[in-house]
Amino acid sequence: MPKTMSVRITTMDAELEFAIKPTTTGKQLFDQVVRTIGLREIWFFGLQFTDSKGFTTWLVLTKKVLQQVGKVHETPLQFKFRAKFYPEDVTEEIIQEITLRMFYLQVKNAILSDEIYCPPDAAVLMSSYAVQAKYGDYSPEYHKPGFLANDRLLPQRVMDQFKLKREEWEEKITNWYKEHHGMLRDEAMMEYLKLAQDTEMYGVNFFDIKNKKGTELTLGIDALGINIYEKDDRLTPKIGFPWSEIRNIKFHNVKFLIKPIEKKSPDFIFLASHVRVNKTILQLCMGNHDLYVRRRKADSIDVQQMKIQAREEKTAKKNASIKLAREMTLREEAEKRQKEYEERLEEMRREMEKRQKELHEAQHTIHRLEDQLTELQAAKNELEHNQQELKHMMQHLEEAKEMEAGEKARLEEEIRAKQEEVQRIQEEVNIKDEETRKLQAEVEEARRKEEEATLALLTASTARRVSRQSSSSSSESEDEEKSNDFRRMEAPMQQSSYNGDIFDYERKDKSPTSTNTSRSATPSVTSHAMETISVNSEILEPKQDTSAVRRMKLLEEVKRSLALDRMPDEMTNLDKIYNRNINDGNTKYKTLREVRKGNTKRRVDQFENW
Repeated sequence: MPKTMSVRITTMDAELEFAIKPTTTGKQLFDQVVRTIGLREIWFFGLQFTDSKGFTTWLVLTKKVLQQVGKVHETPLQFKFRAKFYPEDVTEEIIQEITLRMFYLQVKNAILSDEIYCPPDAAVLMSSYAVQAKYGDYSPEYHKPGFLANDRLLPQRVMDQFKLKREEWEEKITNWYKEHHGMLRDEAMMEYLKLAQDTEMYGVNFFDIKNKKGTELTLGIDALGINIYEKDDRLTPKIGFPWSEIRNIKFHNVKFLIKPIEKKSPDFIFLASHVRVNKTILQLCMGNHDLYVRRRKADSIDVQQMKIQAREEKTAKKNASIKLAREMTLREEAEKRQKEYEERLEEMRREMEKRQKELHEAQHTIHRLEDQLTELQAAKNELEHNQQELKHMMQHLEEAKEMEAGEKARLEEEIRAKQEEVQRIQEEVNIKDEETRKLQAEVEEARRKEEEATLALLTASTARRVSRQSSSSSSESEDEEKSNDFRRMEAPMQQSSYNGDIFDYERKDKSPTSTNTSRSATPSVTSHAMETISVNSEILEPKQDTSAVRRMKLLEEVKRSLALDRMPDEMTNLDKIYNRNINDGNTKYKTLREVRKGNTKRRVDQFENW
């Protein structure tokens, strides 16, 4: 036999490999696993494997590993790290985030594979919580149609009952996923488990049994006690025995015997299919009863410390999430302002180009006006010259009154011609004066536009500098805040990485003669005396807080949205049983209360006479 042997442990989200010695016990291997994954709430979990006879069983922690798997086994040895016992209320009992994740993944897998029956409306809403747990808050930029194409969303049974294609299911689930905006991933996983624990088959281990008459029945073991079901109906227990009514359990071969506390009641006896099945039943009864008693006692110091640390970490994470959301909002607002600045700058740039074009046109107009003014001045000078000549000619005419008539007529003709020329030039000057006034008005308008364009250029330049300075200042401030947040959060994160094992401390407190079993250790025995405790065994529903009211409201909305697309002919037997129970007003918790009514003797007799 080799000195060491390879062992492969499969958790719900990873595979671990270890080398063990022939003398390694189940507890040593189990402790190595929980230390590796950082789990402290070890009392819920165990190592599951398939034995040499093909039965699925749990590793006994007090025995050697190789002694349990047998001489003929596969290499490496295969074990599954799974939840062996379930809490009565996930909100009150689950402390660590790693514990929450382990339960969430295991329950989710059981629901998707239909090991746990889940009604369609609850399955759709739970799927939306699963999407929130995986992807975080919905974002149209990243979560486009088709982003759920590779995800397992619903049990095939549910998808077959409705006239909806895969894309339509994705669209419906995405619509409900949007409703969970702002919810942390661990909060989404907890909401998933809250819905799951209200399903009838959650946390129940089922076994096929027979009573003394040979009637085939189903035994269900859960956190609250033992229930008996009809063969084909695992949703509706018919008889129930809470742990507080059981005094002793034992088995011999395939015969299993339960002794009630009530002295007048006969023993509760059933037959299993194999002695190895009875060993598993005994382990589950012992562990669930032990946890049932412990829940009704004060928490140990270690558990109290774990709860305090978990609350602090949750508060720190919530505060960090709020701060991150605030920073993202501020950044989005800054980006929005930056975009507005850029749009304004672009608009101003276009306006500036327009102004520059108008400025060029105005300058061209000014040049034309200057040329025209030069021409006008020349015309005025010519007019003055002709007027001066006319004046001289008039003077000459006065002086030459006595000149001959012919000469006088010639001079008069010249004077008339000169007067006509002066008149023509005067009209031209008037026209040019009018054009000059118009051009001067255009020049004034051009100068005004030039001043506006210059002012726009100056404003655009100033806005760009202010925007850049504001963006730079905001970026530096955010970087500094993030650095401070990281330093503040670093210490609690280091503390949370400590993986204590309260299992050892609890075992040290136990005396060798104690009849209590540890939460994980399941010794190989054929009988077990139950610790009696005086408690109120009434079945209570989980607390109805604000989130519970919101879940119920969402469930009703989901149910209404699916009603029109359902195909009744595709409903399975369990769907019909579930609908019948709901129509009769029988919920999971009401049914459990009903099957525990009356004295123990009456219920044992009812089982025997089935």
